[in-house]
Amino acid sequence: MKLIDKYNIPNDTIITIGGMVGIGKSTITNSLADALNFRTSLEKVDTNPYLDKFYHDFERWSFHLQIYFLAERFKEQKKIFQYGGGFIQDRSIYEDTGIFAKMHYEKGTMSPTDYETYSSLFEAMVLTPFFPHPDLLIYLEGSFEQVLERIQMRGREMEQQTPIAYWEEMYARYTEWINNFNLCPVLRLSIEEYDLINDPDSVELILEKIEKQLTIAREAKVR
Repeated sequence: MKLIDKYNIPNDTIITIGGMVGIGKSTITNSLADALNFRTSLEKVDTNPYLDKFYHDFERWSFHLQIYFLAERFKEQKKIFQYGGGFIQDRSIYEDTGIFAKMHYEKGTMSPTDYETYSSLFEAMVLTPFFPHPDLLIYLEGSFEQVLERIQMRGREMEQQTPIAYWEEMYARYTEWINNFNLCPVLRLSIEEYDLINDPDSVELILEKIEKQLTIAREAKVR
């Protein structure tokens, strides 16, 4: 029996994965897509022309980076809904403004003018009745020590050279952001509850939780 038949998860469902850098978004994206026979929408890090520059000079490149991400994620979101759903998406469009752009503005590495321009563009593109929000956002969470360990294990040079204080700041902001997020249904998932690399069958535990959360969301719409 295919897992998509075993669980009541419609084949046009759109699920977005959110969470800190290095926490395992790509792993769960691929595992869920394989289990459900869904397409994947992966973050295109290697083709980003600003990412390396940004990590070496936040102040100069933060605005460019955020505009690039906003454009790419918006185009990807549009493509997903044109396909008719059935996607697992690595990272949400909401994190860019709620965490990254806001952090750089408040820390002075993005000018007030640039932040206002970025925020206005985000609101015009995303915070409208016409923007197609996902059916569910899965938020991956763990302790700061666990997240830092995963970043170090991943071994990306630009991340290794980033001060730990930056990751501490981001971790705190992620926690605040998810505690106030309400643009679509959320399933919070602790990375301690599964090990998709060493135990691929643990994806079924996640699918059970997804099924339950989607059912709750559907029933809430009916009321």
